[in-house]
Amino acid sequence: MERLDRQVDAYVTWKRDLVREITRYRSWLAHNRLNSEGVDARLDRALKLLRTDHITLAFVGEFSRGKTELINSLFFSGYGQRILPSRAGRTTMCPTELFFDPRAERSYIRLLPIESRLEDTSIAQLKRSPRLWTNVALDPENPDAMVEAFTQVASSKSMPIEQAIQLGFHPDALEQSETLGEVIVPAWRHAMVNFDHPLLRQGLRILDTPGLNALGSEPELTLSMLPNAQAVIFLLSADAGVTASDMDIWQQHIRHLDDGDRQRLFAVLNKIDVLWDDVSGDAFVNDAIQRMQTATAQQLGIAVEDVLPLSAKQALLARIRGDQPLLERSRLETLEQLLCERILAQKERLLEQQVVRQVLALLQNSQQILTQRLAKVREQCEALDNQRQDSGQVLMELTARTRHDHNQHHKRLLQLKTNQRLLQRQGELLRDTVRSERLDEHLARLRRSLTGSLTTLGINLSILHFFRAVEQDLAALEHEAVLANKMVSAIYRRHNDENPLQGVDAPLFRLAPYQRELKRLQNKADQFRLQLKTMLTEQRALTRRFFATLVQEVIGMHQRLRQEAEQWANEALMPLMQHSLEHKQQLEAHMLRLKQLAQDSQQSSQRGRLLARYSLELEQQLAQAGEMLRLLRRPAPIRRQGKVVSLTGASLV
Repeated sequence: MERLDRQVDAYVTWKRDLVREITRYRSWLAHNRLNSEGVDARLDRALKLLRTDHITLAFVGEFSRGKTELINSLFFSGYGQRILPSRAGRTTMCPTELFFDPRAERSYIRLLPIESRLEDTSIAQLKRSPRLWTNVALDPENPDAMVEAFTQVASSKSMPIEQAIQLGFHPDALEQSETLGEVIVPAWRHAMVNFDHPLLRQGLRILDTPGLNALGSEPELTLSMLPNAQAVIFLLSADAGVTASDMDIWQQHIRHLDDGDRQRLFAVLNKIDVLWDDVSGDAFVNDAIQRMQTATAQQLGIAVEDVLPLSAKQALLARIRGDQPLLERSRLETLEQLLCERILAQKERLLEQQVVRQVLALLQNSQQILTQRLAKVREQCEALDNQRQDSGQVLMELTARTRHDHNQHHKRLLQLKTNQRLLQRQGELLRDTVRSERLDEHLARLRRSLTGSLTTLGINLSILHFFRAVEQDLAALEHEAVLANKMVSAIYRRHNDENPLQGVDAPLFRLAPYQRELKRLQNKADQFRLQLKTMLTEQRALTRRFFATLVQEVIGMHQRLRQEAEQWANEALMPLMQHSLEHKQQLEAHMLRLKQLAQDSQQSSQRGRLLARYSLELEQQLAQAGEMLRLLRRPAPIRRQGKVVSLTGASLV
């Protein structure tokens, strides 16, 4: 655990360093009169992304696979006992999120009553209404009290079977109560656990999920929570292998999350201690584990290296007792290594793409402009030295030349502003194809169709028509995006032709991520509708809740798409605008300094000293820019250790 703790701490320190340097760059821009509204907005977004970033690990699997025990062994062995309830049978009765909220005054467990399923309201929406949740106090200083508090998460209740069906449960998946005609259901729909743990404080979030029935009857888990996790760890039991219910969970809820990226789906073959056999020897045991690992990988369709055999129970005991040989035999450290080298490295690369590269491009542009100004000042210092007798005239000539350069940049800036207005009009066409009113029309038709549908065929057609309508909107947006990208490419090509040493890649509008997200949602809707065989009462309730959740996901995707289209139209030309504006501002400042020198009644030697002082100021500012560049270019923690090789043998950097 020490390794994972150390790596997460290094990751968070790296992010804090980035925040510090971006804030420093912002002040540097203001000091040098190089800041602009567009640059400020981009730096604001970069800082917000760094400050709100977190890593979510989702643990998924059928009940009795050891999910909660693995979480205990990974994160809570320091308490000397099991903190999360873990025993034979069902213990995690509802999805449970563990996190640290720095705004909260004290630790707590918030529990959402199961009866909230009767409403067509998503868990995300209900999180904004704390009054609807039951609060249980947590005392992190008292492990026994924490254990007692966490037992609330596993609470269940007895209710009439008709009421359970109305809540969306299938009666065949529930245990019978001692009371005739009643069944056992979870008392809570969702649990949120906030407490101060070193890893949680660093931004790690843990999602512990129940088994198949909960995944199937809580649509938000598979539509939103699992897809947004950085890693999904699928638990299997070594004494059972991949059972039919395990395969159902994998095929219905996990496999499609791969999306061509094998960096975040992993299987854990837990309880390997059942295969330990002191009589047969370690070689026999290791061979048996290897065969089961290979067979599991083939069944799930993933790499053998992504199936990790371990014993969560023995790992927890080893850590509590300080037994290093037992810990090594449990193989938990292999999973910890994977979390460090694969998941954190993937997160680092994402931040480098979304934040570091953009800020570096802005800073390099600013540095380039100051470098050119410094070259001009040095040239002018040399001219003064060569023509000291007529230095006043030389300064006037230099001022005139600088004014001419300023006029040229002013014209370029005006042309760019004209191009910006054209691009903004194109941006309006982009937004018009996905305006919220169009989505509202599609949703209204979907609701009318679902309300009037009494057969599964009617439901199927309603879903198909809805997604077809949204797909057509995205196809229209793609057509407009092609035209907009051509316009931007032409503008950048002209700039690069005029400035061959200052070439900039055109930032194009990318629609593919949204098309993939819509396809994922459509696949989940297809899976759901194809499983509907009859319109039973529990299916009506579940259908209503499923599409309430699905609608929120589509609305959220639509909102992000509109925002990105607007943001892209406003900022696509910003690198060129920044380039020209910074040049113009530098020339203005330079002209002002030259005029002061030319009008000064001091001797030529004093004028030269003032110009030399100006040169020194520019050198100091450039030195600061170079230092910021050096710090921003520092590799992320895992990359800093050298070439990180994943467990599959492929280089991560």
